[in-house]
Amino acid sequence: MTKPAVSSYYALLPAAGVGARMAAGSPKQYLHIAGKPMLRHTIDAFRSSPLIAHTYVVVSPDDPYIDALVPPEGVTVLRCGGATRMESIRNGLRTLHGSVAAGDWILVHDAARPGLDAELIERLIVETGEHPAGGLLALPVVDTVKRSVAGEVATVSRDGLWLAQTPQMFPYQLLCRALDAATDPAAITDDASAVEALGLAPKLVEGHPRNLKVTLPADIRIAEIYLAAFRTEPKPTSE
Repeated sequence: MTKPAVSSYYALLPAAGVGARMAAGSPKQYLHIAGKPMLRHTIDAFRSSPLIAHTYVVVSPDDPYIDALVPPEGVTVLRCGGATRMESIRNGLRTLHGSVAAGDWILVHDAARPGLDAELIERLIVETGEHPAGGLLALPVVDTVKRSVAGEVATVSRDGLWLAQTPQMFPYQLLCRALDAATDPAAITDDASAVEALGLAPKLVEGHPRNLKVTLPADIRIAEIYLAAFRTEPKPTSE
């Protein structure tokens, strides 16, 4: 793969959540996996990619953990996190106004997906290309899907079904417009759904199972297994 000749790419990591389902003593993005905090794995994935111009991490204004975790170069902490993921992303995008161009690309990535690496980032950027509606990593559904409603069970066709992952990548101006137009936060389950609500169709780029979202305690061991097999080293810096 070769680097496409387009605008700059910036990573935006919303990390203001508390991870209630993890039932841990600290927000789940700071739990240690394979020897370092989960959020540091995601940061290092973007630092390992020469395609990413800069990484921004959105945290709550009173976050007590982030300063000890963030490397001194290539990453900026934005203390503007909101009550929801969508609010944190909106606030982060507003903070970036004037620092990025309208046509620059924003890669929004879940802090709790530590299995990302430079190869997946490159795949997303190259295969999305200049698709006007952006793109996202996703996995085609391979298992049989069942729907259960009021005790009634039915098999659902898996044809055309995908499981969305992150990063999800969109032009800065488009992502701002899509999130500002979202009037029903419950209907916007990811950034792509906000873009879809504008009548656009983001491109699906096949991801990898290692890019799973750590949500429950059992997910930590699965993530550690993947991380042991796919090590990501940050690109050289002067630190």
